[in-house]
Amino acid sequence: MRRALLSMASVLLLCVLVTGCGGEVNDEADGPARGSVVSVTPVFEMTGAETAGYLAEWKYPVAVANGVRAHRVLYETVAADGTPTTASGLVVIPDTDAPRLRLVSYAHGTTVRRDEAPSADGETERARTVQFAAAGYAAVAPDYLGLGEGPGFHPYAHAPTEGSASADLLLAARSLLADQDRELDPNVLVTGFSQGAQAALALGRELNGGAVEGFGLAATAAVSGAYAVQEVQAPSALDGRVESRRAVLFLGYWITAMNRIYHLYDDPAQAFRPPYAQRIEALFDGRHDLLAVSSGLPATPEKLLTAQFLELARNPTGAALRAMADSDTVCDWTPKTPVRLFAARGDRSVPFENSQRCMKAELGGSAELVDLGDIDHGETVRVALPQILDWFRRTQPPA
Repeated sequence: MRRALLSMASVLLLCVLVTGCGGEVNDEADGPARGSVVSVTPVFEMTGAETAGYLAEWKYPVAVANGVRAHRVLYETVAADGTPTTASGLVVIPDTDAPRLRLVSYAHGTTVRRDEAPSADGETERARTVQFAAAGYAAVAPDYLGLGEGPGFHPYAHAPTEGSASADLLLAARSLLADQDRELDPNVLVTGFSQGAQAALALGRELNGGAVEGFGLAATAAVSGAYAVQEVQAPSALDGRVESRRAVLFLGYWITAMNRIYHLYDDPAQAFRPPYAQRIEALFDGRHDLLAVSSGLPATPEKLLTAQFLELARNPTGAALRAMADSDTVCDWTPKTPVRLFAARGDRSVPFENSQRCMKAELGGSAELVDLGDIDHGETVRVALPQILDWFRRTQPPA
């Protein structure tokens, strides 16, 4: 399944041409091959009638749903520093006779507890993934690093690892389907919500550029993503555009996660006021749910952050600026296939301006912005996903 090892001369040339040298999705020179399957665990199986009932209960109905079989796949990928690690993801296969399937990658929204990832017990995100498989697509949902069965902490909103974990799950899914004598169409339909919208654009960029061995991009649909942390999301968390408790959650999660990659602080007390400095890293350990995390944090960003970090959120420099810049690039590519961004002017978690900023970037020259109107963040995915499924079915049928 993997390409043969290049000659040493070819490797040296490749290192000159590719930023980072060794960061390619299909590079297997060091450690296990990325996308290699470590283990496969059956999660559930449903008939067509059971699938239809399940999706109706979760308010994601699909007309004439087929049965589905779902697996948790543990696979090889890379950490933020490029070292080998593993991640898990959900692979849902339609119970149809089609030998060749088109693939949908769905990237989930913000999750603070690791067992709420799609391949674990995250029923909401699982239902959103099943929706596509019920329509006849093979559907995958990466848990991202540090969630589900993946080791370590989750690098929240870190676009580079969202993209790499998503890309490597495609390779793992291809191996799983091959073991069942089924093929995947190489052109992938990519979608995602909230944090997953950022992840979807990160994956779309990789596929668009030919960076994922054997896969390309068919279309992209991203819902309510924070594509511009520096210019929009961080400032809006302080000026009232983001509801205050949601702003606290975003800032606390983002700062603690990015500190593990970019070393934003030596001691939590540099970033967080007491008593939160003493507890915040433990709250974001992947074992606390959203209610527990929110209950342990204050009502406003001003009560959470020190003056230094309030200023860094407004005017980032140094490591904070690098952390933002590395992920604020998901709109900086020219798509060769259709792209739709879905966002709502009533969103009090991820302001509409994020998508407007994306439309002004390189991506916007080939993308369409769908204004979902005066609805809040959680409602955007319920409104957008049926539209996305309909768009995919009309333009890129499942088999």
